[in-house]
Amino acid sequence: MSKLWQDKNTDARSEAAKKMEAFTVGNDYILDQVLVPYDLTASAVHAEALHEAGIINGDELEQLTGTLNEIRDVWEKGEFEIRVEDEDMHTAIELYLTEKLGDLGKKIHTGRSRNDQVLTALRLYEKEKLEEILREIKKTAGLLLDFAEKTQDVPMPGFTHTRKAMLSSVAQWAGGFAELMIMQAESSSGIQALINRSPLGTAAGFGTTFPISREAEAEKLDFTSPMICATTAQLSRGWVELQLVQYLNGITAILNRLASDIILFTGESYRFFDLDPAICTGSSIMPQKKNPDLAELLRARHSLVAGYAGTLQMAIANLTSGYHRDLQLTKEPVIKSFENTFEMLEAAQLLIENMQPNQKQLEDACTSELFAAEAAYQLVKNKGISFREAYMNLKENPALVSEINREDLMKEFTQLGSPGNPGISELKDQLNKLFV
Repeated sequence: MSKLWQDKNTDARSEAAKKMEAFTVGNDYILDQVLVPYDLTASAVHAEALHEAGIINGDELEQLTGTLNEIRDVWEKGEFEIRVEDEDMHTAIELYLTEKLGDLGKKIHTGRSRNDQVLTALRLYEKEKLEEILREIKKTAGLLLDFAEKTQDVPMPGFTHTRKAMLSSVAQWAGGFAELMIMQAESSSGIQALINRSPLGTAAGFGTTFPISREAEAEKLDFTSPMICATTAQLSRGWVELQLVQYLNGITAILNRLASDIILFTGESYRFFDLDPAICTGSSIMPQKKNPDLAELLRARHSLVAGYAGTLQMAIANLTSGYHRDLQLTKEPVIKSFENTFEMLEAAQLLIENMQPNQKQLEDACTSELFAAEAAYQLVKNKGISFREAYMNLKENPALVSEINREDLMKEFTQLGSPGNPGISELKDQLNKLFV
């Protein structure tokens, strides 16, 4: 018998039991491999709490923590096995402890449940992975700003409705995406506050009579505090994860639009930028093709993360309070969302590092219709007429735009955030203040 809840009267070998096991376990035993080190960390802290509560002695604590460290070594070598019949990492870890330490291994589960175990491991995982994501956001924004700085004086058409609209610049284009990244990173404090409360010690969601200090456990695990009410733990499962994945989806939404621009602006119709052939693919039939598959898959993966957010939204809908097995299905969307977001940020960095502006093509694309609004502004400045009257004059006499010189116009843009002053140094200052 390997399951923690089975008794000797359960026929685990029956066909019905096997089918039930396959359906209820799903791929949880595979997903849990990612969470093993976090569960080991929480288990070591729980063992200390049991010692401080007088439930195990010092020698027992030393044996438990030593064996937990042994499991960590086995896991790091890729040799820690979680079987389907174990259901999850918690059972596999407890069975390893029991095999090594006998009845002492069974004491580790005193005063806790798999409910607070998995949630604690998941929140520790989320805390660590969010920090990794934020570092990658900062790196991506930094690359965009470096790209902008190098192309400070290169003009570029600005578009609305995918039609040419007004004069822009490469620096202004790249700076806009960088600023979105910075804004997203700055907004992470709300998500960090949600995932930084410890569920350890809430057991099945109703607490325990063992004198375990949840405050001490939270402090040792580097949470800001424990969840005050034990019932909050299971109420938060899925609810917190939904908001976390929606936050990640906000990052992938920025990358989705960046990828769409890169696909468009590196194509033959625009050729504003050139991609290094090393990050392009070819065709099996057309020798001339240089395909932006990296950008296309970057664009497409946004839909996966959006789908994971949708999965979480529906998985927790209509649940009453307390634990439900439905909540098992909230684990995979979180893990997959982190994996996809991290890989998407790396792909975006690869694109930015291997993209060069085609200055002549960009300059040639800045045709006179981009200056129509500015020609109207000049009528307002020089003739003192209303903007609406100037606007109608340009509609009736579009040739007036020929009086505008692009290079002179770029110099007139002194307003912060404009084509001639995109604010790259200010954005770099903001970026450098992140996570200091």
